Amino acid sequence: MTLAIVFLIIGLVLLVVGADWLVKGASRLAVSFGISSLIIGLTVVAYGTSAPELSVSVMSSMQGKSEIALGNVVGSNIFNVLFILGVSALVTPLIVAKQLIRFDVPVMIGSSILLYALCFDGTLSRVDGVFLFVGAIFYTWWLIRMGRRDAVSANSDESYKPKPKPKPEGKLWTNILWIVLGLVFLVVGSKLLVDGAITIAKHFGLSEVIIGLTIIAAGTSLPEVATSVIASFRGERDIAVGNVVGSNIFNILSVMGLSSIVSPAGITTPASILGFDLPVMVAIALACLPIFFSGFKITRWNGTFFLAYYVAYTAYLIFAAKEHDALPLFSKIMFQFVIPITVVTIVTLAIFEIKTILAKKKLIADQ
Repeated sequence: MTLAIVFLIIGLVLLVVGADWLVKGASRLAVSFGISSLIIGLTVVAYGTSAPELSVSVMSSMQGKSEIALGNVVGSNIFNVLFILGVSALVTPLIVAKQLIRFDVPVMIGSSILLYALCFDGTLSRVDGVFLFVGAIFYTWWLIRMGRRDAVSANSDESYKPKPKPKPEGKLWTNILWIVLGLVFLVVGSKLLVDGAITIAKHFGLSEVIIGLTIIAAGTSLPEVATSVIASFRGERDIAVGNVVGSNIFNILSVMGLSSIVSPAGITTPASILGFDLPVMVAIALACLPIFFSGFKITRWNGTFFLAYYVAYTAYLIFAAKEHDALPLFSKIMFQFVIPITVVTIVTLAIFEIKTILAKKKLIADQ
C-alpha cells in the first residue's frame, strides 16, 4: 500500500514535468516550421499523449482482455471531454478555432458513431480494425494537407498582412528532444500512477469493471490532463483544445483499430458498454459541436458543466456496480430532469448563436 502511494506521487511529478516539456517543445517546433499550434495539438501532442491508451489497449487485446481495451478507450474519451476540458476551461476560458468546428469535431462525432455502429453486433472484428486504422491514416494526411493549404493561401493573398513571425526558440534537435523526453515522462508517469491507483482500488474492494472504466481510463488520460492544463497556463489554448479532440479521434481510429487487428478473436463488446457507455460517448461528442459553436469559446461555466457531468457519470457507474439503493432515484433525476434540461439549454444556445451570426452578416450586407 505504501509503495502504491509512492508510485502515485512519482507518477504525478513525471506527468507534470513531462507535460511542460512536451508543450514547450511542440509550441517551439510549430514556430520553427511555420505550422499553427492547433495542427501540432491535433497531431504530435494528441497522438503522443494517447500513447498510454495505445499501449494499454493493444497489450490487453493481445492478452485476450478485450473488454479492458474497449472500456479504456470509451472511458478515456468521456474523461477527455468532461474532465480535461472542464479543468482546462476553469484555468482559463478556451478559444475554439473555427477549423475544429468545420472539420475536426465533426470527424470526432463521425468516428464515435462509427465505433458504436461497428460494435453493435457485439464484436469489433479485425476487418473493422483495419477499416478504423485506415481512417486514422487518411485523417492525419488530410489534416496536414489542410494546414499546408491554409498557409499557402494566406501567403498568396495580397490583402493578407502577415503578423511578424516569432523568432524560433532553441535549435531544431533540442525542440525534438523536449518532445521525446516529455512523451517518455508522460508514458512512464502515467504507468506508475495507474499501477498505484489500481493497487489502492483493489485494496478497497473495487471491481475490475469500475477500475477499467474509471481508474485505468482516467489514468491513461492523465498525459492529456497534464498537457492541456499546462498548455492553458502557458497560453497555448489551441493546443489545449486540439489535444483533446485529436486524442479522441486517435483513440477511436488508431487505438481501437490496432487493438482489433492484434486481438486473436476480435474485441467483444460487453452489453453494459454497448447499452450505456458507448451511447454516453456519442452523446458527449455530439454535445461538443453546439457548445464549441456558441461564441467559439469554452467558458468557465461550460467547464463547470463538463465536470459536473463527469461526477454524475462516475457516480452512476459506482451505483450500478454496487447495485446501490440510490441508483433508481439517481437515474430518474438524471434521465428525466437533468439531461433533458441540458439538451434544451444547449440547443437554445446554438440557435441563439446562429441567429446572432446571421444578424451580423445581414448588417454587413446592408452596409
